[in-house]
Amino acid sequence: MLVHICCSVDSHFFLEKLQKDFPEEKLTGFFYDPNIHPYGEYRLRYLDVQRSCKHLGIDLLEGEYDYETWMGLVRGLEKEPEKGARCEVCFDRRFDVSAQKALELGEKKITTTLLVSPLKSQEQLKRVGDAFHEKHGVEFIAVDYRSGGGTQDQSRVTKEEQLYRQDYCGCIFGLTMQRDQQEQLMDEMLSSVDGRILPASIEERLELYSHRMNLEDEGVAYEIIKEKFLNYRLLSAKLLVAKKVTPAHILPYSKLPRDKCNGRVEKSVDGLHYMNREEVTFMSVDLYNQMMQTSFASAQELYFNPPSFDKEVALRQELLSAYNLSPLIVVDEIPTEKVELFLDAKIYEDRREVLKLPSK
Repeated sequence: MLVHICCSVDSHFFLEKLQKDFPEEKLTGFFYDPNIHPYGEYRLRYLDVQRSCKHLGIDLLEGEYDYETWMGLVRGLEKEPEKGARCEVCFDRRFDVSAQKALELGEKKITTTLLVSPLKSQEQLKRVGDAFHEKHGVEFIAVDYRSGGGTQDQSRVTKEEQLYRQDYCGCIFGLTMQRDQQEQLMDEMLSSVDGRILPASIEERLELYSHRMNLEDEGVAYEIIKEKFLNYRLLSAKLLVAKKVTPAHILPYSKLPRDKCNGRVEKSVDGLHYMNREEVTFMSVDLYNQMMQTSFASAQELYFNPPSFDKEVALRQELLSAYNLSPLIVVDEIPTEKVELFLDAKIYEDRREVLKLPSK
């Protein structure tokens, strides 16, 4: 039986049940989800499915990430709600490709882990699956593992197996509507220009879940713990000195109340230079290098290749304080003329996962 897989949270529990209910069937997983966006999220979900299938002893195949094809199929349905017409087109595509894969492999039966997702309509899935049975001759197995306490069992398995638990279905349109309803920043779509890994980002989770797989291979015990914290995203920034754009590097947790201010540097204490508006603070590249034990030649070089986010947070706390949100800016030379600063940044409550090793 070919099993279309969408994510480990749905598939692990679902595959365990299939192994018990269909012991005569050799199950083959098929991860085909071109709807998942961004691509980093797709890789993260596939990584966790790989781990899950490895634990269950199930072969896994990866379908093509033909995202542009999927986008073309759902064009005009961007505003459809969850479980609406866009989802049906999405199911059609995934069933079609999965059915073709089943035929290619000589499989006579097919099913999907989407059946166990509380975000999906089983009736809608069964309708699409039956249509493909008629079209391709591949039987669709419409099992119901949600009722009779199944959803609670699935949640238990997810916790026990420490599976990656995503908080949105997968597509950009569903994510956009969900974040709009929650009035939350859609930080899944934000990446740093300098390429470093940001807190609670998809890239950070990819790193964490890759590391945990290495620990498991080495037989090292671990726990994944969730924590609440104040997150930060710098959306845009520009520094003008005497009306000229000036290279500058903005340290994390720099914030302006109205995204813009102007003034002049009027005080200097212990190498830090303070503007007379909004507590804007400047430091030279030389002082930055001294404190961070780096050797950047300019603020521009630093901007494109900075140390890790956490190291710069530690520098901010050393220079200012743990709760200071003043703009802290690294420049080649401390400005002596009028300064205009444009800084659009968001500070918001968030959650992140942290991998903990037992103390020795």
